[in-house]
Amino acid sequence: MTVMSRLRGYHALLAVLVIAAFFGPEWGPAHAWLGYGVAGVIVLRLILALTGAPQLGLRRFYPQFQGLKLDNVFTHPAISRVLLIGIAVCLLGVTGTGIAMDSGRTFGAAPPLTSQLAQSNLHDLEGDERGEGGEREGDEDGEGGPLGELHDFFGNSLMLLVASHVAYLLLFKRPLARFMLFATVRQPAK
Repeated sequence: MTVMSRLRGYHALLAVLVIAAFFGPEWGPAHAWLGYGVAGVIVLRLILALTGAPQLGLRRFYPQFQGLKLDNVFTHPAISRVLLIGIAVCLLGVTGTGIAMDSGRTFGAAPPLTSQLAQSNLHDLEGDERGEGGEREGDEDGEGGPLGELHDFFGNSLMLLVASHVAYLLLFKRPLARFMLFATVRQPAK
């Protein structure tokens, strides 16, 4: 398998997991498992970066602005790399906050004692703010608060950056976009 094929496979797996996780917060434990899957793919990407292949190295994420001029502003690699670093930051942020909010519950680990006490006090003191289902509106499983807001911010920012990345590639780097989307280009017969 070529290096670019491995990169394309990694990219496809990551894209499917991220999109499913983004659209599946109501899926309960499945959403958390998708998040852990994303974390596993990130670790796999870091391992692939250690292979030494320049196409898989982490240097591809660092924008280099030398040679950027007015006539090549839309096709210069710096634009793509700025989008990639933004995507990487948001991906790490949404995955990290998701894992922190899960606190091991997906793996059957008991939440920390302070979390159990907070949940107990929340049920006792704020029972009248809850809806008929016993949950506060907009607060699934007690995962709201600042960490939940940060998780949502990273997730929404990630989707905005991914949409920009896809649009950029389709507009200015179509051969690469076709390759990454498994759309093979037919070569004319010789």
